[in-house]
Amino acid sequence: MLSTRKMKGEAVQTPDRVSAVYLSEVLSDLDEGADFLSRLTADELATVRAAGSVCRFRKGEGVFFQGDRHSGIWLIEEGSVRTFYAGPSGREITLALWTHGHFIGGPEIFGGGTHMWSADVQEDVELLYLTGARIRQLVDSMPSFAICLINGLVAKGKCYSALVQMLGTRSVTERLAQLLIILGDTHGRAEGNRLVVEKKITHDHLAAIVGSTRQWVTMTLDKFQKKGLITACRGRLSIENYDLLQAETDSSC
Repeated sequence: MLSTRKMKGEAVQTPDRVSAVYLSEVLSDLDEGADFLSRLTADELATVRAAGSVCRFRKGEGVFFQGDRHSGIWLIEEGSVRTFYAGPSGREITLALWTHGHFIGGPEIFGGGTHMWSADVQEDVELLYLTGARIRQLVDSMPSFAICLINGLVAKGKCYSALVQMLGTRSVTERLAQLLIILGDTHGRAEGNRLVVEKKITHDHLAAIVGSTRQWVTMTLDKFQKKGLITACRGRLSIENYDLLQAETDSSC
């Protein structure tokens, strides 16, 4: 798959996988953790796969829910999964969109306690489910797998730390501009001087990621469009001026 990267004012396409998406200041860190099992040998990876069970979910289905008891983790083999938190009022904030190579269901990988957030399916997925008991057996018998899990949890910790930093130090306008930059970087296709975001994402989705309302997102996207930064029409989003949009990440409108 080709992923468009915009570096130093020039859009270039490089062979890449579909990246995870979450609010972060550092674009290069977005997909850290996707290869957390890469240190395993082929035989070790086969052992891990044999310990799990394959499960499939359709778009819109929930994988686990806030308040459920932890029972294990799911490795994403195909598709995309959203993790999100719902407040007492029912308002949701999207934590991340996870893709192939990542896992969901932490941090209590051995089971126990309750999930602090939920996960639902953004597109049809295939997951490998490992119970907490199976994970403990693998850790006891395969030190390299234990190191992989530590690396995976470190990546998750950095992700949520980056999210908290963005929510705590950036205005909502800056967060939206940064999210558009991230989408252009991870899901953009060069078309002339513009980047066409190939991932379909609604105003509701954008609002849930930046911590705002759909109405505010619609209004702010309209402002960006009038400035010539983007074009947004009928679910199609194009970044018309990457550098000026990037400037919006450092200065509120």
